[in-house]
Amino acid sequence: MAHERAITGINLHPEAATDPHCRFFDTGRRLCGWIARHINCRKSALLLGIAALLAGAATATTGRAEETGATVVQTPYTDQQVIFDFYFDEPEKINSALYWIRSLMNPLMESPYDMAPEFLDLKVIVHGTEIVALASKNYARYHDAVERMRYYAQLGVEFRVCGLAAADYGYEPEDFYDFVKVVPSAITELAHWQLQGYALITPTVMEKRYTIEEIR
Repeated sequence: MAHERAITGINLHPEAATDPHCRFFDTGRRLCGWIARHINCRKSALLLGIAALLAGAATATTGRAEETGATVVQTPYTDQQVIFDFYFDEPEKINSALYWIRSLMNPLMESPYDMAPEFLDLKVIVHGTEIVALASKNYARYHDAVERMRYYAQLGVEFRVCGLAAADYGYEPEDFYDFVKVVPSAITELAHWQLQGYALITPTVMEKRYTIEEIR
């Protein structure tokens, strides 16, 4: 009887009535009590262990939801007004930053959106070391980036160089390509277009240390 009281005397937390895990535990407890009352103590020890395992297995089964995979959604994108803030510590980083423009344009110009380039109002504000890539005398070194910028410019993307940064580098307007616009100040330009409702995107260019296959 002492063994029976030890088992049946367990009181569950008030949340047990609503928690499915606790209900399974309570089922196991009641089974243990029945065993203690009707089976001798030697046999009940083994059956108590079996009952506990059954209750635990039931709890583990109900606690794990079936995974069905992610849901694909098509966000209802509208006409875009975006300024890109290019300000890098290494000129070569402009190559990676230009992919941010492509990543914005390509999905919008493809199905199901099929937007024409004239519905994408994009401006790139250049005021870091990458300014040297827009100086025509440096074409040999940055020709890949230049041709990509020229292509985007033909699609309507504006490349605006900070006049203050140009002066720091000793550049005159005629030192840049014909698709470039020189503006008074990059900071003022960024503030102005945001006040006009343009979204700001600041590309972050990081060093790639791993291949996709290494970390996927």
